[in-house]
Amino acid sequence: MTGDQDGGAAGTASGAVTYASAGVDTAAGDRAVELMKAAVARTHGPEVLGGVGGFAGMFDATALKAYDRPLLATSTDGVGTKVAIAQALDVHDTIGFDLVGMVVDDIVVCGAAPLVMTDYIACGRVVPERIAGIVRGIAAACQVAGVALVGGETAEHPGLLGPDEYDVAGAAVGVVEAADLLGPQRVQVGDVLLAIESSGLHSNGYSLVRRVLEVAGWGLERHVDELGRTLGEELLEPTRVYAADLLAVVREAGAGIHALSHITGGGLAANVARVLPAGTAATVHRGSWTVAPVFDLVRRLGQVPWDDLENTLNLGVGMVAVTAADAADDVVAHLGRLGLAAWPLGTVTPDDGATGPGIVRGAKGVHGGAVRMTGTYRTR
Repeated sequence: MTGDQDGGAAGTASGAVTYASAGVDTAAGDRAVELMKAAVARTHGPEVLGGVGGFAGMFDATALKAYDRPLLATSTDGVGTKVAIAQALDVHDTIGFDLVGMVVDDIVVCGAAPLVMTDYIACGRVVPERIAGIVRGIAAACQVAGVALVGGETAEHPGLLGPDEYDVAGAAVGVVEAADLLGPQRVQVGDVLLAIESSGLHSNGYSLVRRVLEVAGWGLERHVDELGRTLGEELLEPTRVYAADLLAVVREAGAGIHALSHITGGGLAANVARVLPAGTAATVHRGSWTVAPVFDLVRRLGQVPWDDLENTLNLGVGMVAVTAADAADDVVAHLGRLGLAAWPLGTVTPDDGATGPGIVRGAKGVHGGAVRMTGTYRTR
């Protein structure tokens, strides 16, 4: 989590070119590290060796000796153009939840517990307080997820990014016992799909959302009655981080949970299809929940077709759990005790090979099952 340094100063004579005159302030990078150290340290348990500033983060993996066959799971992701909202509002301590959620909730899909995470921030100019705010948000989300933030990098890229522009990315590693691996190999005909409520747009589809606002001429400061707050506040709502809660539910449900799907880019159907085995299909009932106002607002403002909206945004479903039919009620109840609203979304049936509108078969390179979207959405 230090400023990138790729060469020494060229000299100090009048007119000489230095790293600082090229736009890189290594001292500002050092100040940012000092401001973030306490927040990062709060994610560390006894397994983390050393502190902030090392060349590599170190994690004691002795606990893996207790596994019969430990499988490491890894994921990397970013926040996408939601960072443009954070920059426009000059609010930087929530975007970390979006980053951590996008990464660790991909790992938990296979039943893995996230162990360690690293982050990368590229910016046009290091403003210590801004960088520290971003990392504080990342660290806070890591605490929620139960993952140690063991390292990172802040790189100053003048000339490539504007002075107040930045982008963030991260990667994490988790572990799951091979016998406990979740996925298509467990899913069976008759299983139930449970939707788990999202906290809003999460961190996908913001290019569509931002374009809609641009065409409509709506500013982020605009108060929207149906949202109960300003448009900027709604769009900056942090992504819900599910990892720790879902792992707790998986432990309680035992073999009752067969698969999980993280509803991110591509929408509900494409992401559920990735966790279904070939030869099966999930029938999803669009009318089984009421679409939150922000999604319908985007649709109406931009005259966005429902199918385009459905293939881009989560529409209020952040995760899907595929469970045995006799476990579904208990899983919904447990999720509710953890503050996660959940409801039956559909069922798994044999795939009849049908094609046409509303049917997705396989997605993102996965030769999996099919998802049939039926009915119409309900709005408020």
